[in-house]
Amino acid sequence: MSIGVLLAVLGAAFLHALWNALIKLGTSKVGAMVILSVAEIPIGLAIALPRPAIAAAAWPWVIGAACTHFFYKTFLTLAYDRGDLSRVYPIARGAAPMIVALVGAVALSDQVTGAQYGGIALLAAGIALMARGVFTDGESRRLLPFAFGSAMATATYTLLDGLGARVSGDAISYVAWVFVADGLIFTLGSLALRGTAVLPRAPRAWLVGSFASLASYGSYAISIWAMTVAPIAVVAAMRETSILFAVLIGWLAFGERMTRDKAIAALMIVAGVIVTRL
Repeated sequence: MSIGVLLAVLGAAFLHALWNALIKLGTSKVGAMVILSVAEIPIGLAIALPRPAIAAAAWPWVIGAACTHFFYKTFLTLAYDRGDLSRVYPIARGAAPMIVALVGAVALSDQVTGAQYGGIALLAAGIALMARGVFTDGESRRLLPFAFGSAMATATYTLLDGLGARVSGDAISYVAWVFVADGLIFTLGSLALRGTAVLPRAPRAWLVGSFASLASYGSYAISIWAMTVAPIAVVAAMRETSILFAVLIGWLAFGERMTRDKAIAALMIVAGVIVTRL
């Protein structure tokens, strides 16, 4: 992985932590996610329509990824209703690289070295330490099933998107069409399940949600592009440095405690990134 790709993926990690923090700010997490999903549709169309059409073989991957995103968003919002950003985010994001790496070792043709797997393992250990407060600090354990459900969905769509982008012929267009399909499926599904009451009425909520959607697209597009030029498992692991950014946002913006364990875990995450680069 080149330095340019590394910096791009780190930028995507920050954008991912940012849009999660914006969702967490809302009083209604589901409502905020619906706004984000509605905004995904025009964003995706504006990017996809001027570009060349993606290959026909990519459309099943687009639909599969969009359906998986529905479960990812649903589990994530339910977890945020029950826990802090600095706890839910590490668990939800942290388990995914291990799942991707294990499946990728069997199902993908990518060549991942022993050092890279060591980096992924170190990164996962740091993430596990970051998340241990749910057991030791008296926080609600009700967030765990939803956070792990989000992790499973993340691993699934990571594999689908990485493979779909490779056959699409244009990673940017592929991501844009996934955005459109994802926005439609989540918005319509949420309205069908909860009715129009799920839609926030405050203009500020729509402004924040739309900005979160832009950050989400930036993060997503960069990551999917990186998966076309670097091993999927390595890119997936590097993306999880977003946990470091999320912890910093939780500390500086939400007033969450920065404990010794969090600081040690952050150093382990950074070390995992360095080892993965070897």
